[in-house]
Order: sequence, then structure tokens, then C-alpha cells
Amino acid sequence: MGMDRKIKKKKWTVKRIMTIGGATALFSVILYTLLFADNRSKLNVDANKITISTITQGDFQEWIPETGTVQPIKTFYLDAIEGGIIQNLNVETGTMVTKGASLVTLTNSNLQLEVLQREAQLYEQINNLRTSRLLLDQNTQNLETQLAEIDYQIKLLTPQKQRQEYLLKEKAISQQEYEDVIENYRYNLRRKALTYEAYQRDSVLKLVQLKQLNDSERRMWKSLEAVGNILDNLIIKAPRDGLFASPQLEIGQSIASGERLGQIDIIDDYKLRVDIDEIYLPRISVGQIATYTDPGGKVYRLDVTKVYPTITNGNFEVDMEFESGAPPGVKRGQSLRIRIELGNPGQALLLPTGGFFQSTGGNWVYVLEESGGRAVKQSIRVGRKNSENYEVLEGLIPGDRVITSSYDNFGDNEVLILKD
Repeated sequence: MGMDRKIKKKKWTVKRIMTIGGATALFSVILYTLLFADNRSKLNVDANKITISTITQGDFQEWIPETGTVQPIKTFYLDAIEGGIIQNLNVETGTMVTKGASLVTLTNSNLQLEVLQREAQLYEQINNLRTSRLLLDQNTQNLETQLAEIDYQIKLLTPQKQRQEYLLKEKAISQQEYEDVIENYRYNLRRKALTYEAYQRDSVLKLVQLKQLNDSERRMWKSLEAVGNILDNLIIKAPRDGLFASPQLEIGQSIASGERLGQIDIIDDYKLRVDIDEIYLPRISVGQIATYTDPGGKVYRLDVTKVYPTITNGNFEVDMEFESGAPPGVKRGQSLRIRIELGNPGQALLLPTGGFFQSTGGNWVYVLEESGGRAVKQSIRVGRKNSENYEVLEGLIPGDRVITSSYDNFGDNEVLILKD
């Protein structure tokens, strides 16, 4: 009788092996995904709708674009020194005039009467000075006459004194008669000494007084001349050759003292008056350079000649003059676009400007991979800027390609997939 054999059960069946293999493969995929797969957020972008720029190494010149207004190189303002009524308009606005030409004539009856009164007063004061000078001369003449009279008396008494001395010695006259002559002689000598002393004092004092009188008279004549010139102020004249420009003036119009009646523009050359944002005030100074490029491509250099530090509506003004004369055909009031240089040029990494800056503030950009199929977010740091380039300080190298158009539609995605 045969014995039954126990069939040994297989441990590794095909089914089991397949199950374990499938589980291992699934775990490997999951592990790889967790450890090595690119989990960054992505966005498909139409490559034809973005701007791609290349980072370059080159000269960086910091400058700001501004608009300047063409003005005459010099302007002389015409203000009414004296008020009055317009009697005559001698020249029309917009006319070329020569120096000294009469432009506007005013009339002022009150001023004319006042001038006549002041002239009369000055003439009276001048006459009083002349009277004082005459009195000084008369006083000197009186003293000189007295001295001459005294000398004459002494001259008469001297021989008489000698005779009286002889007669007294011969006892021909009395002592009393002799003493009368001697006393008279001594009196005239004393009188001469006192009169001469007074004459000397008068001579010194007269020199001082005459100088004062002459100085006063010269001042009065100058005042008289100035008073006479007051009426000349009613005639407004051109201070220089140039173009006369004035507001709307009418005959009979009342003009107040100090009111502006027009201006004379020197149009041999022109300058630019430029409004600049106040943040640049510390960086703008006399002698700074700017450039203007005309429609034909010719570049004109300008120098800052004057800085007006007063801030108005957040701006300050500067005057600029063309180094080699203004471009042909420019007109007063015309606007010109210029570039004002800030500092000296130097080598730098250049990132072209674009709409990306509004979204990133210059802190990061999308940089294209070598294949050109993807762009990845990358941190950067920028420094100075002009209207064409940013100065790259960190994060990029020459040859990098960067998306510089607007990032508004890219959201927070870290990788852009570029599709044609």
C-alpha cells in the first residue's frame, strides 16, 4: 500500500513576486517625487508676448531725462519807476528796438507839480548858501579893512611919537601931552594885535565853512539834477538792443509804481529753463553737463549756469546754456527733451529697464535657462539707474537672458514655461 506524500507549499509565487515588485516600484516613484522632482509652481507663457533682454558689461552713465523750455539768453525787465497814465505807446510788442529807444510815455500831473516845488526849494537853498558865502567874504573884508586902518594910524603916530619924545626932552611940551600921544600909539598897537588874531581865526574858520558850503552846494545841484530826472522816468526806454515784448497796454491805462510794462529779450542766443524734481537738488550744481539730440541726430552739450534752490510744487529750476550756440530753428517757448548727467560714467553690468521693475522692485527677475524653454525666478540686487539701464550689483552675469517686460500676469509662479 503506497504512502501519501505531503506537497510542500511554495513561498515565492509569481503572484507574490509581482505584487511586491509593483509596490516597490510605486514606493520608488513616490520617493523620487518627494526628493528629486521639481515641485516649483509653473506657468505656461506665450514667448511672443514677452520681452527678453541680455545682460551686458558696459559704460554706465547715470542721468535723468527732463524737459526744458527755450528762453532768451538774457532778459531785461521794464518796470515803471514812477506811476502814471499811459500817454503814448511808441513801439508795438514784438518789435526789435535799439538801446535808448522810447517805448512807452506816461504822464503824471501830481508828480510834475511836486518836481516844480522841490526844484524851487532847492534853488532857494542854493541862494541861501551863496548868501552865507558872501557874508563870510564880507566879514573877512571888514577885518582886512580894520587892519589897514590900524596900520595907517600906527604909521601916522610913529613920527609923532618920535617928535613928542624930542620935544619932551627939550621941555617944549608937557608930560601930559607926551603921554597922550604914547597912549594913543600903544592903543593902536594893541588893537592891531587883537584884530590880527581875530583875522587869523576867521581865516581858518572860513576855510572850514567854505568847504562845508561848497559840499552842500554840490549836493544840492546833484539833488536838483536828480529831481529833474524824475520826469524822465515817465518815459520808458530800452536798456539794450533786443526784442520788445509787453502785455496788453492801452492809452489812458493807469500804471502803478513798480508795475511791469514789458521786457527786452536778447535773442542772439538761447538758454533752457528746466524744472527738476526736488530729490535731485543735492546732486545738481553749476557746471554740470546735459545733452540734447535734435531730430537729425546731432548732439548738443549744455552746461548748468544757475541753480534756483527755491522749491515750488516739489520742483526746483535751473538755467542751462548751449556750449556752442543753440540749435538752428529753436524758438522761444519751445520744449526740448534733454539728459542731465549725474556723476561720472563707469563700467557696470547693465540690465535694460522694463515693466518688470514695478512688480519686483528690482529684487528678482525671471532668468532664462540655457535651453531657452524655461525662465526661473532669481534674486538680484540693483543700484543706480537711468532711463535705459539698471546697474546690476548682484545675481546676474554677462550673457544672462532676462525677461524685462511686465510680470503682472505671472502671479507668484517660480518657473515660466515658454511656448511658441
